[in-house]
Amino acid sequence: MKALVALILLVQLPIHKAAPAAPPTPLGCDDPESEAAAEVAVSYINGHSHHGYKFALNRIENIRVLPQGLNNDIIFLELDLLETTCHILSPTPLANCTVRSFTDHAVEGDCDIKLQKVDGQLSVLASKCHSHADSSEDVLQFCPDCPLLASLNNTEVLATVAAALQDHNSKTADTYLRLLEIGRARIQYHPVHVVSVEFAVAATNCSAAKAKADVETCQLLPDDQSNFGFCTATMVTKPLQDLKVDCQLYGHQPGVTYSQPGQDTAAGMTPSVVQGFPNHNLRLSHNNPFASESSSSEFPSMLSAKSVAKRAAAAVAQHDKVPHPVGFVPPPPPCPGKVRHFKI
Repeated sequence: MKALVALILLVQLPIHKAAPAAPPTPLGCDDPESEAAAEVAVSYINGHSHHGYKFALNRIENIRVLPQGLNNDIIFLELDLLETTCHILSPTPLANCTVRSFTDHAVEGDCDIKLQKVDGQLSVLASKCHSHADSSEDVLQFCPDCPLLASLNNTEVLATVAAALQDHNSKTADTYLRLLEIGRARIQYHPVHVVSVEFAVAATNCSAAKAKADVETCQLLPDDQSNFGFCTATMVTKPLQDLKVDCQLYGHQPGVTYSQPGQDTAAGMTPSVVQGFPNHNLRLSHNNPFASESSSSEFPSMLSAKSVAKRAAAAVAQHDKVPHPVGFVPPPPPCPGKVRHFKI
């Protein structure tokens, strides 16, 4: 009987449930954790790009962290990038690559990246990017005399690249170079007519003398011997013709390859990549829709970056209406983050 009474009393005792865990504090775009994720993302983008130049981080637009379990998070990043002067084949570390100036007709990249963080280790699951040159109107408004980017298949551009490569190969007895791709081109029309080009090259198995005798037998070196390089050239056509060329080979880089799908070796370009465009688009290398939070079937109801930014701005505006002590500095909105170079 005593045992029954004790059991009844035990059942009637209030049950104390564990308090639900507080939701994690949203990361700000300039927090160290956000910048660490952005660094991994940018490294992935550059490491998996097939054409054009390396990009540097300009701004973290948005970050969303979605917990998946113990020490397991999914992270969605939205990044603004800027093109640097380093070709993707260049061994120069990104930290030593110069971001193209605004007057150099800058190219911007917009990227969505999906990462996973497990036990503190970050890895990229998907990436989606698009890159585009700054508008001609913006450049000319700021710098009326700055030459603009020309289409990579412009006839003057193609002629300048061909002349530059022929000039270099005719003046060296060493390795015969072959064109991989044209990276950039600008045309200045006054006071003199100047075509400036940049293009990637690769060493062949021919010397210049052998190539002169039978260029058709010259082939790019195999991957285990590959030697890529980069050339710049300027061709003045008016009032007097003048050509200046500078080519540098990087030396063999183990593991570094160049993608040449359907390349027209006569023109040295991939038509689908450059046809009518002034820059190589990151979309060709990064086009996974699951990189975007709004496109992910796993999280269809998540807020877009714009709505998050608007909400943060509204919160700051409301915060400013509250009386504060003299000298109080309101906290910055969590996103977007700071601009590291300049905003296009």
